[in-house]
Amino acid sequence: MTDALVADVLFGAFALGSVITGWRVFHTDSMMRAAFFLLASFAAVGGMLVILGAEFLGMVLILMMAGEMLVMAIVMVMFMMNPAGLNPMWMVHQHRVAVAAGVSSFLAIASLGFLVDFREDPNVQPEMATVELGIELLGDSMLVFQTAGVLLLATMIGAVAIASSRGRFGAAEEGSEEPALDPEDRAAS
Repeated sequence: MTDALVADVLFGAFALGSVITGWRVFHTDSMMRAAFFLLASFAAVGGMLVILGAEFLGMVLILMMAGEMLVMAIVMVMFMMNPAGLNPMWMVHQHRVAVAAGVSSFLAIASLGFLVDFREDPNVQPEMATVELGIELLGDSMLVFQTAGVLLLATMIGAVAIASSRGRFGAAEEGSEEPALDPEDRAAS
């Protein structure tokens, strides 16, 4: 098989996969499953972008959506009254409005392929495309994103340390007690 045929087959598989998993988001009865179907749909769109030659955008989409959906799944497991987000529930509110909004959005986006005259001039410096795209996406916010990443990592490490069996205030098996707030009471114990 030629490279073009392989690319076409992969693109079709990713396109079909993104539509099917996107449809499953709204036809599953579990928040947790909906989160993972949405992750699969976005990952398929990222794969399509990689095939189209927008490797940076495709990988950014996959990495960002993977992180976002996994955090959402973890939060659902921790905080939902519905155990682990797995109990049945209706995933669509205002069903007719949602269908109308989805269909009209699809038609508006799909019509761009026919109504817009896309440029065909190649980039004069293709080796700088990723750098320019990164600057366009992040601009002056690079330090903020880097700081937020380190802060999130420190928060995750702290949460794991606090939740360990040793616990924050001693071994969990020994009935640990929170330390006294008064400094004199601390000295006495």
